[in-house]
Amino acid sequence: MIPKYPYYSEEVQCKRVPITFPPQHQDLQPGLEYKMNPVPISDNPEYKGSGKLAGKVAIITGGDSGIGRAVAIGFAKEGADVAIVYLYERKDATDTKRMVECYGGRCLLIEGDLRRPEFSTEIVNRTLQCYGKINVLVLNQGVQFPQPSIMDISNEQLEDTYRTNIFPHFYLTKAALPHLCPGSTIISTASVTAYAGAPLLVDYSSTKGAVVSFTRSLALQLVSKEIRVNAVAPGPIWTPLTVSSYPAEYVKTFGSDTPMKRAGQPFELAPTYIYLASDDSSFVTGQVLHVNGGIQTET
Repeated sequence: MIPKYPYYSEEVQCKRVPITFPPQHQDLQPGLEYKMNPVPISDNPEYKGSGKLAGKVAIITGGDSGIGRAVAIGFAKEGADVAIVYLYERKDATDTKRMVECYGGRCLLIEGDLRRPEFSTEIVNRTLQCYGKINVLVLNQGVQFPQPSIMDISNEQLEDTYRTNIFPHFYLTKAALPHLCPGSTIISTASVTAYAGAPLLVDYSSTKGAVVSFTRSLALQLVSKEIRVNAVAPGPIWTPLTVSSYPAEYVKTFGSDTPMKRAGQPFELAPTYIYLASDDSSFVTGQVLHVNGGIQTET
C-alpha cells in the first residue's frame, strides 16, 4: 500500500515509497543511489522557488545523493549555484548535476576524500575559481557501521567514523571561513540519534552529538562576524547510507517505528536547509531543527 498524502500531487504520490522496502544491501559505504530500489525521491515538483538564494554559492558535502542531492536541487530552485563534494559516487554525482542544471543552476563536481585535511583547501580553491565566492557551507557527509556491542567497534572503525563525520567540519570550515562574508551561513547535518540514542550506532551517534556541540559553539564564536551556524537533525531517511549500513532484512521495515510509520524522503528535508541558508532565518543561529517523523527529543 502506498500511503496517501493530500499535499502531494497524484504524480508525486504514485512515485512515493511504500511503508516497507524490498530487502537490499550494498557492501560499500556511503552507497550508490542509482542502485537502490526504489530510488529515493530527491525532488518535489510542486515546490516552486522564489529566489530566496539568488546569487548565492553553496558547497554541499555528500551532495551526490540522498539529503545532499535534495538540498542541491532545492538550492538550485531558489537561484543558487552549487559545488557538490563526493567520495567515489561519480554516476550519482553526474545525475545530481543534471538535475541542478534542469532548474537553471550551475553545479561543480568535486571528487575526493574529506578525511584528508588538504582536500578541504582544494574544495574551497576550486569553488572560488569557478564562482568567485562562497556564501553557504553545508556539512553533510557521513558513514555509519552498526554494531550490537561497543566491544565490536574496532579502533579502526572508531577512527574512520570520527574522521568522516566530524573532522571535516573543522577542516572545511577553517578553509572556507576566510572567504565567508557577513550574511553567510553554515549548516550541518546532525541526527535524531544525537538526542534519542541508537543502540546499534554508539560511535555514529556520538559523532552526531559532536556535530550538535560544534554547531552551538561555532555559532557563538561567529555571531560577531554575522555568520550564522545551524544544523538539521533528520530521523530515518531513505538514502544510500541506509542500504549500505544495515542487513537486507533490517532495511525492509526501515522507518516504520516512527510516529508517522514511515521513513522520510530526502526532498522532505530540503526546505529546512533552504530556510537556514536564506534570510528567512536571519534571527536563527546555534539551533538544531528536527525533521524526524514525530520522534520526541530533548533539545
